[in-house]
Amino acid sequence: MENVFMMDHPLIQHKISMLRDYQTGTNEFRKLVEEIAVLMGYEAFRDLPLREVEVRTPIESCRTPMISGKKLAVVPILRAGLGMVSGILTLVPSAKVGHIGLYRDPVTHEPKEYYCKLPEFIEQRVVTVVDPMLATGGSAEAAVNFIKEKGGKQIKFLCIIAAPEGLERLHRAHPDIQIYCGHLDRGLDENAYICPGLGDAGDRIFGTK
Repeated sequence: MENVFMMDHPLIQHKISMLRDYQTGTNEFRKLVEEIAVLMGYEAFRDLPLREVEVRTPIESCRTPMISGKKLAVVPILRAGLGMVSGILTLVPSAKVGHIGLYRDPVTHEPKEYYCKLPEFIEQRVVTVVDPMLATGGSAEAAVNFIKEKGGKQIKFLCIIAAPEGLERLHRAHPDIQIYCGHLDRGLDENAYICPGLGDAGDRIFGTK
């Protein structure tokens, strides 16, 4: 699929395997999600626009590249997406952070919005939406819809695990955005959970059930 990028880096794959293990505790799980976000962000941001600025080194002045335009915006889909924010901010500490709150209807499995707060000048920013899991694709599609409605134009979506159903849905609804996946799993079960997956990412990040 155009604009879909699978992250096959050995470090990402190794850390995802550690995430899958049901014996991985909350603290380690949280750290792994953050580390994977750093590695994925490094790849996802390789096309950021640059401009040359004048910098004086201890030796002399020179023209050197820096990221141009408005800074990035990171928008986690609550609540599991919060686990990836610190990893992205490690790469771009000046990025603004928005939040989109969605929950999945237990019957229809479709997303329901309960919160949406985005940084100002969203139309001028590269917006990175983060969520560890791309299952049905409903929440991801809705989140991108909200951002576009607010004026967002340059959008990237980062997930650690994706199901084919969710990936196809998001790509079909928003073929213009870049989608970065750590791993494409087999599919969804009857409860719309990713298989083999890694369980409920939010519960495992925050130690809840």
